[in-house]
Amino acid sequence: MSAREPSARPGPGCTRSFTVTFDGREIEVLPGRTVAAALLAAGVTSWRTTRRAGRPRGVFCGIGVCFDCLVTVNGRPGQRACLRPARPGDVIRTEEGTGHAD
Repeated sequence: MSAREPSARPGPGCTRSFTVTFDGREIEVLPGRTVAAALLAAGVTSWRTTRRAGRPRGVFCGIGVCFDCLVTVNGRPGQRACLRPARPGDVIRTEEGTGHAD
């Protein structure tokens, strides 16, 4: 490929966005963002509630250790939003507790 030939892949400066759905609301996402980053950029700060008290949770540690940022993605509960890359067409839902039947 010559220096003048365009690359088949988007470069690092590419900002071609895509959409995901969060609790029925479409959210625009930039490539390379995690689910947590996409939600925060859309102004969403809480997407899980605690099992017993129903307290709101979102990103706490941001590195996948604390499990406060759990969401359901495409029907799979217990996904850590801070680690899970957002992908075009993802359907993301708020979780209550761990997202699993207790």
